[in-house]
Amino acid sequence: MDQITAILDRLLALHPKEIDLSLGRMERLLKALGSPEKHLPPVIHIAGTNGKGSVTAAMRAMLEAGGKRCHVYTSPHLVSFNERIRLGTDGQLVSDPVLYDALHRCEEANDGAEITFFEITTAAAFLLFREHPADVLLLEVGLGGRLDATNLIDDPVATIITPVSMDHEKFLGDSLAAIAAEKAGILKRGCPAVIAQQREEAGEVIRKAAQRVGAPALVYGEDYTACEDQGRLAFQDVAGVTDLPLPNLRGGHQILNAAVAIAALKAAGLWPGDEAAAAGLKAINWPGRLQALVQGPLFDLAPEGSEIWLDGGHNPGAGVSVAAFMGEREEQSPRPLYLIAGMLTTKDPVGFFRPFKGLARHVATVPITSANNARDPFDLADLARAADLEATPFPNLQAAFKDVMDCAAKDGEPPRILICGSLYLVGEILAINGMAPN
Repeated sequence: MDQITAILDRLLALHPKEIDLSLGRMERLLKALGSPEKHLPPVIHIAGTNGKGSVTAAMRAMLEAGGKRCHVYTSPHLVSFNERIRLGTDGQLVSDPVLYDALHRCEEANDGAEITFFEITTAAAFLLFREHPADVLLLEVGLGGRLDATNLIDDPVATIITPVSMDHEKFLGDSLAAIAAEKAGILKRGCPAVIAQQREEAGEVIRKAAQRVGAPALVYGEDYTACEDQGRLAFQDVAGVTDLPLPNLRGGHQILNAAVAIAALKAAGLWPGDEAAAAGLKAINWPGRLQALVQGPLFDLAPEGSEIWLDGGHNPGAGVSVAAFMGEREEQSPRPLYLIAGMLTTKDPVGFFRPFKGLARHVATVPITSANNARDPFDLADLARAADLEATPFPNLQAAFKDVMDCAAKDGEPPRILICGSLYLVGEILAINGMAPN
């Protein structure tokens, strides 16, 4: 076992629960570390259910194209924990020695006290972001917002609420309004709040929260908007229309995510200029989000002409977006769509699968070996059937993939395969295919 794995395992054992939303433990540890959260570059704080990572990736790409150095904090990771922390000093993921040193110092400062894994690793990230120079910190919320470990930043230059969907109901509430209220907990007085397109129930809660705390709100559809126009991205706000290239991320929902990123950089006073923004949008890289597999062991197993897609979306809102993209692909190039899906027990499979009704020919359900709370494939198949899809459970990914290939052979045409339902599953696929993010 290497040093990083060993220390992460020790930190994971410091609290009996994986998730226990609170700020007290984090405040205690940060104080013991010399309050690194008070000595960070300008922060853009990002909450929401869907699109946080894509919005963050778009902002990073545009800022870096304009010569800015970006610290980035995201979660979860796909293959390696290091993916969660990108240091703007060199633009690279944190190295093992630097990560170990920060984790070790946090472990010593914590002195065995109860603290969650996310809290103590976020403290380590804050240490690194204080000690390494950068121009901007793009800080993604882990879960919720109000009581998230990242929500100890007093004066961000902008906050963002991406689309809110039903997810993590056990921790955030069992209604869209309750979940939206938790997300809106990151809003700060005097700090611009960039609000993505929302369902009415969520949008109303977020706008009222912004008014209550005195955060100037920029609302999608009112203060800014975007659409595809003749193969280009047309962004519009009070300054007029900005003509930009489409983002290098697939799916119509990525136009909305790019719009949020553009609005946030403008609101934060960090707009790099139209030319740099255009270069950034064309260079965005965010693995595991409608990512096409075009090489590697799995790709080599599929018949010529097949399409293999990876997406880590795992809630009803993500299901709508991914199914819409697959529907567009079907219109452009008809072929049978097969899903290979694995999900966690904390997710809503019926809500995720329902948008694929009439589109997916079959769902092969598989276990997720890298997650302790993965849903049993037999249970997941039952829930796919509850969404009116045909489904069969399999003991592993290889068996599911072979079945899809057998079905494709009977069909006599190359399949379109979507491997979906969990970022953990996507991470396993990328590891198998030798495509770890960097």
